[in-house]
Amino acid sequence: MGWKETAEPVLTRMPTVRQPEGHVPFRRKLGWTAGVLVLYFFLTNVALYGLQTGQAGNPFGQFSSILAVGRGSILQLGIGPIVTASIVLQLLGGANLLGLDTSDPRDQILYQGLQKFLVIVMICVTGLPYVFAGGFLPASEAVAQSTGIGIVGVQWLLFAQIFVGGVLILFMDEVISKWGVGSGIGLFIIAGVSQRLVGGLIGSDGFFASWFGILTGSIEVSPLTSSGLQTLLLGQGELVALFTTVLIFVVVVYAESVRVEIPLSHARVKGARGRFPVKLIYASVLPMILVRAVQANIQFLGRILNSQLGLPAWIGVYSDGQPVGGLFYYFAPIYTPQDWLGASQAAWQVALRVGVDLTFMVVGGAIFAIFWVETADMGPEATAKQIQNSGMQIPGFRQNPGVIEKVLERYIPQVTVIGGALVGLLAVGANMLGTIGTVGGTGLLLTVSITYKLYEEIAEEQLMEMHPMMRQMFG
Repeated sequence: MGWKETAEPVLTRMPTVRQPEGHVPFRRKLGWTAGVLVLYFFLTNVALYGLQTGQAGNPFGQFSSILAVGRGSILQLGIGPIVTASIVLQLLGGANLLGLDTSDPRDQILYQGLQKFLVIVMICVTGLPYVFAGGFLPASEAVAQSTGIGIVGVQWLLFAQIFVGGVLILFMDEVISKWGVGSGIGLFIIAGVSQRLVGGLIGSDGFFASWFGILTGSIEVSPLTSSGLQTLLLGQGELVALFTTVLIFVVVVYAESVRVEIPLSHARVKGARGRFPVKLIYASVLPMILVRAVQANIQFLGRILNSQLGLPAWIGVYSDGQPVGGLFYYFAPIYTPQDWLGASQAAWQVALRVGVDLTFMVVGGAIFAIFWVETADMGPEATAKQIQNSGMQIPGFRQNPGVIEKVLERYIPQVTVIGGALVGLLAVGANMLGTIGTVGGTGLLLTVSITYKLYEEIAEEQLMEMHPMMRQMFG
């Protein structure tokens, strides 16, 4: 008996959001999407009961906005468990260890059930160290005394709350995927990053407030000195951060429009033509979440080991919870310009850290882009079958999936690798130069790309609403 037969009774009974029967009107999709988004913002403001006031730790640093973390709230874990479970599934699927065919309805149910099961496991694997090992969510002694359940009881109460939050965000993502527009993960990332971006622009310490102080003289800056110029460019003036933020917006929108278009024609309907676009960022920016999640989990592990066991100097030296030496320092990503310009370490140590981060992001971006394309049925073989099933063919070639696949193999694999590496390079470059609100290069890339794709999907939904026959043609 294989693992599928053994696990099937459990995986097929995992709670799930009901699939809509028939077409969901566009307005109703927008309603579900807006409702879930409001619920997300509400839950990020539901403080954990039993948490020591103002003591919620932030082990993921800048990754918090990418992982949609509500610090000190019931959504303390954000989408981290979902992303980590996706990484595990992609690695298992890439190595052909699952033996699941997602085109088979039975295997598709098993895959979805396995994904939910892994998410729940990751909620426990991440949440338990949060509360019991790393001291990131310290229990309140006052609550322990008033309730009479002791510190350990309050710790279990904290874990129960973040467990419920992790399960809620899992089903919120599923609701949007089935009943709304776009994906829940993408929507939560946009929400988290946008909050910090808007705060970085109009907050009390934001860009406009700083420049108001500079222009009125309340913030004294001398642009003729090196320190004053650095303040204007990299410090409170944030001119480089503003330039980088605008540049990332422009580059991502441009990259989304750069594509190789393969002509298509309908095999039976004369004059019916179309094009299959192979975009420069073919795998989208979403694989960057997986790369950053790996880095975040490495740093999370380092802080747990350091707090519980203490680490040799060559493995990790920590100051205020941040690595300042050892292997974990070199594995730590570059967050801001100060991490490499104002670092106290030797120049060769800073250069090595930058090199490791750049290599990790470029190589990891390319690898995870390949995994993403294969698991999301965007590879040459799966795409060729989709084109064949739609009744289309490439003019001048036989109407055969194998022939279409060979044509697609000239473009998709190469573009996937180039696009993944390019996104990794852009993310590291943006982090080194800085961004408004310190949202990070990855967060900004994700937000712009997801927003652009959301705009395209909304436009497509509106087109389908106006022309129901097109919905029947394209399924």
